[in-house]
Amino acid sequence: MLSENKTQARPFIKWVGGKTQLLDEIKKSLPSDFATRQHLTYVEPFVGGGAVMFWILQAYPNIERAVINDINEELICTYRVIKESAEKLISALSIIQAEYIPLNAEARKDYFMEKRAMFNTKKTSPIETAALFIFLNRTCFNGLYRVNAKGEFNVPHGKYANPRICDADNLRACSEILQKVEILCGDFAQTGHYAGPDTLFYFDPPYKPITETSSFTSYTKEGFNDAEQIRLRDFCTQISKDKALFVASNSDPKEINPKEDFLDSIYKHFNIKRVSAARMINSDASGRGAISELMISNVVNA
Repeated sequence: MLSENKTQARPFIKWVGGKTQLLDEIKKSLPSDFATRQHLTYVEPFVGGGAVMFWILQAYPNIERAVINDINEELICTYRVIKESAEKLISALSIIQAEYIPLNAEARKDYFMEKRAMFNTKKTSPIETAALFIFLNRTCFNGLYRVNAKGEFNVPHGKYANPRICDADNLRACSEILQKVEILCGDFAQTGHYAGPDTLFYFDPPYKPITETSSFTSYTKEGFNDAEQIRLRDFCTQISKDKALFVASNSDPKEINPKEDFLDSIYKHFNIKRVSAARMINSDASGRGAISELMISNVVNA
């Protein structure tokens, strides 16, 4: 348990599809004896903003080690910098915050575009990359991460009155949690060799779009289509044969089209339940609200 004056580590970036709102449902999907098991390994192949990872490693101290992975090189660079060089990152972000906050709206946009261009050169040091990644995330439109066909970050400037660019206490808390985390960058399948009877995987892949305009899978230029969804299902099947447990989240296309059974069909041999989540990525507030999502697992005693 954390002491009252100790900062609870939480995601250091905003992330589309972040799972903070679904932590209770994920907890319900875990084995009933999860808190008392020993020598556990936690693996998250699509770590994103890390909401589940930061929560589970603090809620279940019996997890002895963790492995996180993502295909986004800049995101993983940021995780590694926070783990290894948190104070240097805090210094870099403090400078950016001191420069950005006093500017007027037009100057802020110019500053943002300058930093975005610098970020897209991919020639910055790891500390600079991490600082730019967090700055752009905190000041871009809706906290999106989207790239174009060239792999360049292309989200426009947001209009936040007082964005918190440098949250030093949280970055230090995140760094402490990450000390027992192995950080990988690449395809999700590379995490397969961690599968075993004492391993729990949590999957939060790019969701299957439920409408033609709802795809936010372009967080990499390669995208994540139906073939990738099937490959992920095959991966879940394989790690299940290795006796690993898994919980996975995805969209619920049936909410829009009751006849759409792609995900229900490919995961028919696993447990599927529908849970309510908030839709927060629509630029029009009237388009936000509760939405059904799928929670898929091979846990039989949850």
